[in-house]
Amino acid sequence: MNNDSSSRIATRLREWIAKAAPGSRLPSTRSLVAEYQASPVTVQKALQTLTAQGLIESRPGVGTFVRAVRTARPSDYGWQTAALRSPLAPLPPASSTMRTVPNDAISFHSGYPDRELLPERLVRAALVRAARGDAALSRPPAAGLPELQSWFAHELGTSTPAGTTPPNPSDVVVLPGSQSGLSSIFSALVGTGQPLLLESPSYWGAILAAAQAGVRVVPVPSGPDGPEPEELARAFDETGARVFYAQPNYANPTGAQWPARRGEQVLDVVRENGAFLVEDDWAHDFGITTTPVPIAARDDSGHVVYLRSLTKSVSPAIRVAAVIARGPARERILADRAAESMYVSGLLQAAALDVVTQPGWQTHLRGLRHQLESRRDLLVTSMREHAPQAHIEQVPKGGLNLWARLPDGTDLEQLTRDCESAGVIIAAGTEWFPAEPAGPFIRLNYAGPNPGAFPEGARIIGQAIERNGL
Repeated sequence: MNNDSSSRIATRLREWIAKAAPGSRLPSTRSLVAEYQASPVTVQKALQTLTAQGLIESRPGVGTFVRAVRTARPSDYGWQTAALRSPLAPLPPASSTMRTVPNDAISFHSGYPDRELLPERLVRAALVRAARGDAALSRPPAAGLPELQSWFAHELGTSTPAGTTPPNPSDVVVLPGSQSGLSSIFSALVGTGQPLLLESPSYWGAILAAAQAGVRVVPVPSGPDGPEPEELARAFDETGARVFYAQPNYANPTGAQWPARRGEQVLDVVRENGAFLVEDDWAHDFGITTTPVPIAARDDSGHVVYLRSLTKSVSPAIRVAAVIARGPARERILADRAAESMYVSGLLQAAALDVVTQPGWQTHLRGLRHQLESRRDLLVTSMREHAPQAHIEQVPKGGLNLWARLPDGTDLEQLTRDCESAGVIIAAGTEWFPAEPAGPFIRLNYAGPNPGAFPEGARIIGQAIERNGL
């Protein structure tokens, strides 16, 4: 009854307001109670509704008034053009992989695994324990918690062959996510205006970090087995570059894994040129049919700068990673990190360490391997059945993504729009190329939500490709 009465009063007052001049005073609450034969509570509800709609405004101790129409004055930020001047390099737009999409969409675009693939129980328990400990109130060392440094060093050391010196905990710098590590590495080891060799295609975040650091990117073509050693050597020789960024295991976006022999050849080229290999081991925990062995495990002379992240495999909320570097390179990276963020949250470091040292962590990884395999195979089968025009050159042995080549002439922008209008979100491959794309590609994440919708998503993609080719 009261709701009906308040709505009726609000409607009548709205009609009165439409005819009143801005700034006109409304009758008092007592007058409205008498006029509409309603309770004060009902009248107040009507006034609150009109206030929420922006039609009236209350001035305490004075009364309620018809709100004056305010014309917003356009802001002028032209002065910033002169103050900021031109950027060092044009920055790429935000990646489509970071988009938030409706829950009912079939999402193939994200770069993160679905929540059901995360060790949720371990993460929640670790955060509770960390919040109760000293880490919640103390500042950690700039290079990271010593126990976490030791864990990262020990993990890489388990892959180190006999005759090669394993890394020390002191070689480890803990980072607030691998993306910030890339920025520091490129700033500290390459420098503004200097050349950086980059696999092509390559991780869009590395391309963004390189642009932000103002370095000059030199693409090096990379196929299912990685870059050709001769091409890499020629790029070093022609450019004078001293740093090469690559993802030897389950590369993003292609899923490629270098054979052991190719890794040795690339490391030989890097050594011969007195250079660094920045090895981004982003998918270390996402092996499916193989187990990744970092190239850094075979180097003890400081040529490999090793980047290892826990963000995707533990939780996106626990942004913790590490860089393992030896010699002066480590000190330069640490100095850059100190200028950027001083230290990484001790609470997050303690939680990350707790998760990866629990017995349940290895159990989780074994189960994750099987989950990723079933999802990958379902998407591959679905694409081959419903979208055969999308050529999958290689079924990845790990990682989170499929990389598919589309027919020449495909309009990727139109294709992604057509798919999205049908409820399927895909990522165009354009943003993974540091220079001109080598062709029309799409990247599909098989670790996203609702794998049961993969066949329907593939069917929609196939139909969109057919329409695009007409």
